[in-house]
Amino acid sequence: MMDWLGKPAWMWLSFLAVVAVVLAFDLGVLERRRRGANSADSPGMGVRQSLLLSAGYIAVAGVFGAWVWATLGRESGMQFFTGFALEKALALDNVFVISLIFGFFAIPERLQRRVLLWGILGVLLLRGVMIGLGTALVSEFDWILWIFGAFLLYTGLKMLRGGDDDHDFSKNRLPIWMKRRLPITDELHGERFTVKKPVGSQLKTFATPLLLALIMVEAADLIFAVDSIPAIFAITQDPFLVYTSNIFAVLGLRALYFALAALVHKFASLKVALSLVLVFIGLKIFYAQLWGKLDPAISLSVTLALLAGGVLVSVWKTRGQGSRR
Repeated sequence: MMDWLGKPAWMWLSFLAVVAVVLAFDLGVLERRRRGANSADSPGMGVRQSLLLSAGYIAVAGVFGAWVWATLGRESGMQFFTGFALEKALALDNVFVISLIFGFFAIPERLQRRVLLWGILGVLLLRGVMIGLGTALVSEFDWILWIFGAFLLYTGLKMLRGGDDDHDFSKNRLPIWMKRRLPITDELHGERFTVKKPVGSQLKTFATPLLLALIMVEAADLIFAVDSIPAIFAITQDPFLVYTSNIFAVLGLRALYFALAALVHKFASLKVALSLVLVFIGLKIFYAQLWGKLDPAISLSVTLALLAGGVLVSVWKTRGQGSRR
């Protein structure tokens, strides 16, 4: 069978089949059951349910990573798991910003699942485009890895200084531009992104705050992808490993959101750990360019050790505190 982006087409088709089955089970079977069990006014997914579903996504990613290890070898397997762990950690900041977006647009919990559903589907396409562009750039201009390394160092050090915490959406240009250019309703209309309302003798299409929240969620992911894409390319330039590890991490974001939104205050120190991971990966690029490739086992060990240390310190600092739900 023909190759595609350096890997046999059957491997890509196997990956897409796994993603399709997982999404069909979550968004079809489980979502239908949740809708049947809950009333229209019920809250979103609970913390326990969120953690269980997220554990299922992580288990599927773990099985796929083991298959990658067995099929492509130890180095590829470690690169997959390193990229997956890094993207999962970066998702913490993404979840924090998404929760602020929902608060800004006053989106109730029962409607957040719909925004997250379409948001995740949009992310699958957006990440594919960005990873494709990144692969083309890296293969054509290897010097761009120096830029990736410098950017990751800058981002990590900026996070250490607390320089990326400005999320005042009332001053954000995108919602201001949308409110000026689009006809928008003041109120929500259930799960509808648009509604038709009479204006004079004609019906005019209006966007609802739910659509604005969805656009902001997609824009937030685009911004976070600017960090995560260079980071994963610092670990491996194999398009198959880059895309699969990234997508498996993002797939579980919707499931993990409701737990992290309630417990994010318990992981304040994880942001410091994540910034150190970005600094380490930035330095790893410079090391690889100057002296040669670093053993993937070192990258995986350092990444997991830093993230685990951030979790443990966070739990110790917030011991005795409950969730915010």
